[in-house]
Amino acid sequence: MRFSSVSKGFAVAGIAATMLAGCTGGGGRSQLPPATFVATQEQPGEEYVIGPLDQLNIFVWRNPELSAKVQVRPDGRITTPLISDMPAVGKTPAMLADDMKIALSEYIKDPIVSVIVENFSGTFSQQVRIVGATEKPASIPYRANMTLLDAMIAVGGLSEFAAGNKARLVRYDRTTGRQVEYNVKLSNLLKNGDAKANVRLEPGDVIIIPESMF
Repeated sequence: MRFSSVSKGFAVAGIAATMLAGCTGGGGRSQLPPATFVATQEQPGEEYVIGPLDQLNIFVWRNPELSAKVQVRPDGRITTPLISDMPAVGKTPAMLADDMKIALSEYIKDPIVSVIVENFSGTFSQQVRIVGATEKPASIPYRANMTLLDAMIAVGGLSEFAAGNKARLVRYDRTTGRQVEYNVKLSNLLKNGDAKANVRLEPGDVIIIPESMF
């Protein structure tokens, strides 16, 4: 009777472990909901934040001598006529325009300033990074409604030895302040055209692709 009770205990524990593994999607990682290959409804993304090396067009109305096209320096600042070392990184174009308006108010009355981003790189928090077994690992600017398929096309797909279905997506959860890992099935997506394997990306996502052991 004793051995029978122990055996039943192991059986129950085994069933519970199997059910738990099925709920977590394997490896303790969550699953993301699938996204369509083409967005059914285009929606604006988060407000753009200026990053290092962005190209900006600074327009000061009725003061062309104060207008300028500048590139954000690696230290995150810009220099324009009458303004030197203005911090730009981490601001939206509207925020930078307001700061420049305040600075120019010392020289001209009621300046009207517009900031237009012409060529963008974005901050690291607004880029999607793809590393590991891909044709060309890269950090690419996030754009609204970007999906996993879009990112993989941008880096040329998987390398010959990639273990695509063992890839993972690392995402920073702003509500909890923690990083969360998700399973992504890149081989199913790229080789089999499995629509369920395509997921929507968010700014700052990191996609890590391991190599196959065989």
